[in-house]
Amino acid sequence: MHHGPMRTLAAVGLLVLVPALASAQVYRWEDRGGTLYYTNSPETIPDSYRGQIGTPPPPTSAAAEPDPAPAPVEVRSTVTRIPYTPGDPILVSARIAGIGPLTLILDTGADRTMIAPQALARLGLSLANAPYAEIRGVTGSGQAPVLPLLSLEVGEARVASLRIIAHDADLKNADGLLGRDFLQQFTVTIDSTERVVTLAPR
Repeated sequence: MHHGPMRTLAAVGLLVLVPALASAQVYRWEDRGGTLYYTNSPETIPDSYRGQIGTPPPPTSAAAEPDPAPAPVEVRSTVTRIPYTPGDPILVSARIAGIGPLTLILDTGADRTMIAPQALARLGLSLANAPYAEIRGVTGSGQAPVLPLLSLEVGEARVASLRIIAHDADLKNADGLLGRDFLQQFTVTIDSTERVVTLAPR
């Protein structure tokens, strides 16, 4: 099964690439039934299939720079399963410190999680004293507030002390992007037959 690229232009030209995993080396294998699997943890691949491991081409997107540097994060999770429709953006329901929901696009091409300021305001979060960081995209760069969150949750997957970028990327049907700063805390697997993304504890 083919995973087609999904494209969304942000206000500063950020390119969204989903769902080619980009936080680390990604491994691809196919079982006897023809099901394709993608994972960033090769130890989860059955021994009988390790001889056929392949790697998809890396994405070429530009995204928010990690400056200022994120604080150390605390991770808590059981397995979270996110259904998706091939060819469409992978939409997840997220909460900030238990408050929400927010709709985010799972974007493994984005370095940092990005949420629209109006969505943050809807949850009662202020950007009044937030520091700014530079964000760069395919058409230029700009400045955006950096907001420290008590926690960000997607299903049972939770990352505490996460700093996100507050920026309106003018996304259709979404409040922002769920980036690698969150996703790299978990083992991420895309099952193309079951049409589900799994976030599991590392």
